[in-house]
Amino acid sequence: MDGGYDSGYKSCPCFWGRDPGKLVRHLANIVPDFSGLSVIDAGCGEGKNAAFLATCGATVHAFDVSEIAMDHAKKLWRPSLSINWTVADITEIEITENAYDIVVAYGLFHCLRKPETVRKVVRELQRATRPNGYHAIVALNSRFQDLRAAHPELSPCLLAHGDYLSFYQQWNLIVKEDVDLTETHPHNKISHTHSITRILAQKAPR
Repeated sequence: MDGGYDSGYKSCPCFWGRDPGKLVRHLANIVPDFSGLSVIDAGCGEGKNAAFLATCGATVHAFDVSEIAMDHAKKLWRPSLSINWTVADITEIEITENAYDIVVAYGLFHCLRKPETVRKVVRELQRATRPNGYHAIVALNSRFQDLRAAHPELSPCLLAHGDYLSFYQQWNLIVKEDVDLTETHPHNKISHTHSITRILAQKAPR
């Protein structure tokens, strides 16, 4: 399993670009100091979010199933950054309870095989989050997807926006967006539109 993006990774050395995602930038406006914080970036791709948070002072554990993406990440970002790059399937690794202050999952959940797997991984990542910790998640949702021309290799697992909101009903929802994203990728230049869920949420204190 490569998540459906390896053809893009093979086409260029920086498929996703170097700028961090919108929610990660938003998080940087909320958290005054990342020094000493532990982050898991699950489905990190080429590491733009991991590198940003490490530059801010966090220690980041970055996982992705794609060996190609991980190879790109190690070339794109300074080796001095506090990032542990690991090729791994998030469904097969053991995550310690209360291990992380911040969980980033950009584009992970729609790459999993079925809704039950998404629910299980969300629960595991929530269990791994310390009280008052944050989740920044972005996923394609079931409202609208224009994939045939631009992403013929991608068969996403599409949950409704409301499903994602239900996972975080006991959390403080800072951002809860269901929006359209129109983009092009460097390997084919085909404009296409996704409906996406963006959630930035804070776990309740103990």
